[in-house]
Amino acid sequence: MTADPLPSRHPAAVLFDMDGTLVDSEKLWDVALHELAAEYGGTLSDAARKAMVGTSMAASMRLLHDDLGQPERDPQVSAAWIDARILELFRTGLRWRPGALTLLRAVRAAGIPTALVTSSGRPLVEVALDTLGRDSFDAVVCGDEVDATKPHPEPYLAAARLLDVPIARCVAIEDSPTGVASALAAGAAVLAVPAEVPIAATAGVHQVESLTGADLELLAALLGEPPTG
Repeated sequence: MTADPLPSRHPAAVLFDMDGTLVDSEKLWDVALHELAAEYGGTLSDAARKAMVGTSMAASMRLLHDDLGQPERDPQVSAAWIDARILELFRTGLRWRPGALTLLRAVRAAGIPTALVTSSGRPLVEVALDTLGRDSFDAVVCGDEVDATKPHPEPYLAAARLLDVPIARCVAIEDSPTGVASALAAGAAVLAVPAEVPIAATAGVHQVESLTGADLELLAALLGEPPTG
């Protein structure tokens, strides 16, 4: 016996990015990345740091090495250093982005399925879930558990498969150009809330300055559903 479907005006699911979208963790990544650059005797440029936002760990380490003029370094060694340091920082310094917790609670209260779709690896996500709540998501897609990471559409397609919902009826919430590209390529409606880097105006993407005030009416509108009342 299957559960009654959600009202047609609701999204089939809401798919949340993590870093910079739900939690203000990009600043913690700043700390770890700048510390590693200093460990290697260099300084990470602003341009390289911005290019890392929303990318996989492997891609970020290649950007860091190239920026420092040390492309010969092993990305796996650098990634292990960052993993260990960021775990420490996540345990002590993870904070919600404005409006994120309120929106997540509203979505859950409405009975809309949710997924966490992140480029971060499972060990780090497990620490973050202590803040986010392990019962806040019906599915979790981590960067080290998919064949291709953002901006490839696979992470969002995987989330829709896990939730058994059509991706075209999903709303993805993202803070980075890389994440927005992934969600758009997958076929989701996209709500962008830029955090560390700007997102160019793009067809099919609705931008807000923060999630404060974002509600179920807005999510329905992204799918072209009429407001109630």
